[in-house]
Amino acid sequence: MSRRHDWSVRKRMTLIASAAMALICLLCSVLVLIGLRDLVAQHRREQTVKATLRVTHLVQRDQLRPDLPVENVPYIQVLNPQGKIVAITPPMRGKPPMARFAGSEDRVRTDRVVCDSPAFPPGECLIIVGTRVYQPNGDYIVYAASPHVEWYVSPALILVLLGGSLLLVGVTAAGTYRTVSRTLAPVDAIRSELAEIKATDIGRRVPIPQYKDEIRRLAETVNQTLDRLQSLVERQRRFASDASHDLRSPLTAMRAQVEAALLHPRETNWPEVSVALLGSLERLEALVSDLLMLARLDAGAPALRERLDLTELIRSELDRRPRRVPITRRLTPGVKVTGDQLRLARLLTNLVDNAERHASRHVAVTVRPEAGMAVVEVVDDGTGIPPEKREEVFQRFTRLDAARSKDAGGTGLGLPIAREIAKEHGGTLTVEDSPHGAKLVARFPLAHCENIVPRHSATR
Repeated sequence: MSRRHDWSVRKRMTLIASAAMALICLLCSVLVLIGLRDLVAQHRREQTVKATLRVTHLVQRDQLRPDLPVENVPYIQVLNPQGKIVAITPPMRGKPPMARFAGSEDRVRTDRVVCDSPAFPPGECLIIVGTRVYQPNGDYIVYAASPHVEWYVSPALILVLLGGSLLLVGVTAAGTYRTVSRTLAPVDAIRSELAEIKATDIGRRVPIPQYKDEIRRLAETVNQTLDRLQSLVERQRRFASDASHDLRSPLTAMRAQVEAALLHPRETNWPEVSVALLGSLERLEALVSDLLMLARLDAGAPALRERLDLTELIRSELDRRPRRVPITRRLTPGVKVTGDQLRLARLLTNLVDNAERHASRHVAVTVRPEAGMAVVEVVDDGTGIPPEKREEVFQRFTRLDAARSKDAGGTGLGLPIAREIAKEHGGTLTVEDSPHGAKLVARFPLAHCENIVPRHSATR
């Protein structure tokens, strides 16, 4: 995560939280305005009704005066039965009747919101309450009006709500930014550490956050990945070092042989030199072939998946060329597996060649089915492999004691390649106990009866 991306996360989260809070404040403000508007409108309506009741009492007691006092309601008019204004509050002097409606016989009071009253400027809305007062000489009408409550109730309330909303949005934005920043601080530390890790210091690790959360698990996963990467890099370095050493050895020998022959060309037995050079070239060719096979296996190059008769495959490989020592065959016919014929042949060749190099007088090859697995055993009567070294022989370029490393034909890659091929085919390759010599056992799943769809590799 780059710093720019880190900032964008903070900004995005802050904007989202601010927008959410702004929406909440807007909804709350609307609800507050609706509620307060209804309360204020109801209060003004009640005050206006009370004002008409006071004046109604004056009319009924015959105590009405032309000038009415201004209390809570500033606009009051009293019309006599002839429709003439007989009493008003001071703000209504010189103005015509504010309305022409009044209560009926069934309903003595009527209240309306009027926006076109002739007594007020056009467009000004008021709450007007008209009350009919029954008198012996006719019905009087008392009008009282209060300003209509606007949707915003009052500018002061709007300012209060707006200021409070802005304050809450600001506090939310600041709190969100601070929280997200503290949350992303371990991520930034992980990013910074990863940015500084190079191939020369692959042993560095990212810091582990204090709290047990998703970021801590992310850091632990990153460190586990770095552990695997370090192991892989160290393995590749060892492999490159060992490969370069084994490649230089035959080249150095060939160079020494050629230089010695050139120093004394007439005394040199050139056929012997040619034979020696051919042996070095064969060793070099075998090493390069093994390295190429390991490269394909490490790259995960797909292999063919076809139904094979493992018994016939092993029989044909054993018959391919003469052997240095006799090979006893115990081959159960009809053992079928699914896999790549060339790679399985390479596995068998590596096992038999390894046994032949280290055998004293005899090698035994066995193929049999066992518990749903095809078992291939290759046993020699050589010096054997100590139990504590049985996994070490599968490491690349590994040679154990002097007796097993004397043979110049070995590259130290045969058994590692064989194990990789076994794993590729869903099997195993191990060293097991044997009364004499070394016993290598490969196991593969037996092929089922369904049809196998070939899956071709890109390069052979």
